[in-house]
Amino acid sequence: MPDSLPASNGLRRAALTMHAVRDRCVWTQRIGHDDLVPYLQEEAAELVDAVETGTRDDLKEELGDLLWQVLFHAEIASRDESDPFDIDDVADALAEKMIRRHPHVFGDAIATTPEEVLVHWNAAKAAEKKTRTSVLDGVSTHMPSLALAQKMLGKAAQVDVIPAPAPAALASEAELGDALLALVAFARSEGWDAERALRQRLRTLADAVRAAESS
Repeated sequence: MPDSLPASNGLRRAALTMHAVRDRCVWTQRIGHDDLVPYLQEEAAELVDAVETGTRDDLKEELGDLLWQVLFHAEIASRDESDPFDIDDVADALAEKMIRRHPHVFGDAIATTPEEVLVHWNAAKAAEKKTRTSVLDGVSTHMPSLALAQKMLGKAAQVDVIPAPAPAALASEAELGDALLALVAFARSEGWDAERALRQRLRTLADAVRAAESS
């Protein structure tokens, strides 16, 4: 039982707890990778809230909830009949990737500025992704639209593709899209996070709505 699992290694204890839950919980036994996607998205969003507006306890709890999703996926994968892997395989692959992408930490490369670190990172990533034929390969279309726009603008800049400027007046939904993309491009040029900026304003709006409701 989870209560009797060793407490000396928190990650190992969590992995063994997940294993026991998968073995003994009839609901958990029916869950597959696809079934977990909505929960993963929800937990990631709640972690963002904890980072931006929560307490330290909130942050610790939400990190744990997101970790549970990783452990859950790994536990499901460990029981795959054709191509199993477990949380140790996931962790080992992650460690190997991070070592490759930090040659200035684990190798002889030198990086004294963040820009130089990024050069090493991108070079290592390019070597890993040799089969990719487009800078857009690997960009998830499931990202929120503003965040996706900011990501794709960065990719577009790598191949010198510049979106059209926003129209002076809006007469169609397509022109609204152009205007929104232009705003995201401006945010990116300023080093701002368009998605976070809108979230912050929405929180202000939510406070105003609640204040109006209680008045």
